[in-house]
Amino acid sequence: MRNEPGASQITVVQSMDKWGAKGLPSHVMPCFWNRTTITAWLQAKDDQQQRLFAAARQARRSNFGDRVIIRGLVEVTNLCRVNCEFCPMRRDNTRGNTIFELSEAQILETAAKIKESGINIVFFQAGEVKKTTQIVGKVLPKIRAMFDGPVELLLCLGNKSEEEYSYLKNQGATSYILKHETSDPKLNEKLRHASFANRIESLKTLVRTGYKVGTGAIAGLPGQTLESLADDLLLARDLGTHMVSASPFIPAPDTPLAQHPPGDVNITLNFIAIARLMNPGWLIPSVSALETRASGGQSAGLAAGANVLTVNFTPPVERKNYLIYGKDRYIVRNDHVNEIVSNSGMERMASVFV
Repeated sequence: MRNEPGASQITVVQSMDKWGAKGLPSHVMPCFWNRTTITAWLQAKDDQQQRLFAAARQARRSNFGDRVIIRGLVEVTNLCRVNCEFCPMRRDNTRGNTIFELSEAQILETAAKIKESGINIVFFQAGEVKKTTQIVGKVLPKIRAMFDGPVELLLCLGNKSEEEYSYLKNQGATSYILKHETSDPKLNEKLRHASFANRIESLKTLVRTGYKVGTGAIAGLPGQTLESLADDLLLARDLGTHMVSASPFIPAPDTPLAQHPPGDVNITLNFIAIARLMNPGWLIPSVSALETRASGGQSAGLAAGANVLTVNFTPPVERKNYLIYGKDRYIVRNDHVNEIVSNSGMERMASVFV
């Protein structure tokens, strides 16, 4: 993996049609994506990269118009039973972290704020623990009734049993994100200390259960190769997912990977663009980790073909203890989203799943 270039080197051409989709050689268009072409284009830079981005934006425009889907996030608990080496909320840090669990009243109040902001996607995120099945499950019907109209209830609660997934679906859940992090089985189990096969089986179960399903990768993990990043995209395609994401690796304090170099933002952006060309209908977020890595990172994500942004509505006291990227993570607020959407020449839009 290449070393990360400085933020000043991340150049994005906002005039999307300077090259246009026809500027890309025919051999890299979606029907020809394979491990070899993906690996080559993950390394795109300068004019080649801008041609890639322009083609991705055109593919997005053809499927979604110049619009960005907005989600409202509520982080339910930072307790986690998994011991991922890249995450400050890992099991070994439980005693040192300030553990929280939102009450039902807090969750409902947060959902009401999301609704008041004109957002109809309530995104529940939490560490992987069994009790979130009941915590979230019992509020889903109440939130659906609160909206009294189309609302997407999106969950990101980790591995669960098929019975739990079915229960949450029956309670009103629409969609589920379960990131595989890396498709390299040995690296995955080395860094997550959990079964990779079970993770993939859970993704298949979610698709079979009728969820709109998302997965995603971390770009720049120690020991990762460009070929395995290509495999991440092929895996998402082969699983039949509806959403895919890429986050640059962020070395977080109090983790075994704290001293490793960060992930390459440009490779992450190329991943986004290739994903858009592989499946123009995918929902692809421009994640907050891009903004953490470099100012303007989320705008760059939109310019690379992303079409989703997430606003954090978690209550402030609890939000500061949700250490998914460490204490210095970038908190995305509504005004930030409005600014980058406007500057990108785009408009906000509601869920496409309801």
